Amino acid sequence: MGKVEEARQLLREIGMPEKQQADLCCYALLAMANIKEDDDWKSATNEWIRIHDIIQFVGAYYGVIYAENSRETFRKQALHHFRTAALIEDNGKATNSPNYRYRLTAETLEMIRSIGGHKAESAIKRFVTYHEKLIEMYASKKEMTKMPVKINNQEFTFSAGKHNELQKAIIEEFAPRFAPNSECLYVGDTIEKDLVKNVEKLQELGFEITLHDKMPDVVLYREDKDWIYFIESVTSVGPMDPKRIIEISEMTKNVTAGKIFVTAFQNFAVFKKFSDSLAWETEVWISEMPDHMIHLNGDRFMGPRK
Repeated sequence: MGKVEEARQLLREIGMPEKQQADLCCYALLAMANIKEDDDWKSATNEWIRIHDIIQFVGAYYGVIYAENSRETFRKQALHHFRTAALIEDNGKATNSPNYRYRLTAETLEMIRSIGGHKAESAIKRFVTYHEKLIEMYASKKEMTKMPVKINNQEFTFSAGKHNELQKAIIEEFAPRFAPNSECLYVGDTIEKDLVKNVEKLQELGFEITLHDKMPDVVLYREDKDWIYFIESVTSVGPMDPKRIIEISEMTKNVTAGKIFVTAFQNFAVFKKFSDSLAWETEVWISEMPDHMIHLNGDRFMGPRK
């Protein structure tokens, strides 16, 4: 029996659904264990790896080529389910971070190393017996890394990571200072894409909701002024550059409310990296200096200050 079939048999024996016994899932497991066709299962490892590394491994050692744009398929079909079943864990970074990694849990590694040996059956039996406890343990581990945030007077949690830390600051620090009494109509999470999404209100204001993937990170609406704040939370990509303004303007061409474009940064150092790409007539907010704004236009603010 080849390695792919042995991996499939393991997934079947521990009770993974049929879809998660497909070739793609078997290859993902083999790549994460660093097992090539002629390797002994005893040599399995559980180094932190990216989906990109899985795709490269499968191409190099199993001759199956997956395009780079199939990363989402690997995430949805294999890794998401593996993590839910406590077969693997992630390193708690934001999913869009270049440092986001997965690895086999210690318990899965021990089980995989036993494949083909006289202890294989008992190792699988032990894993299945403790499965619910493992799920609970790894779920609570993930829960601990979440950040509580209050949005529209309701309690939510953000996944861990710099991007979401900055989004939390936008809602809790920026909004009360510069968008008082505003309502959050949209905010994404790096794992749960639409944490808050008031579709009814967005459509009422004239949004093209179909262009969901182009939504800014945070959308606030201030009713007393009839202003909408489009805010990008920037830790590594995506400032309010001219291209982004065109994209947002296109999806909000039917919006009559006043539009304010804001790029939020965690600190001045990150702002400096992006300062030459920011569009004119946009605003900048830096969370380490929460009481101040930078206005990339002088016409409305020129004059002596009292």
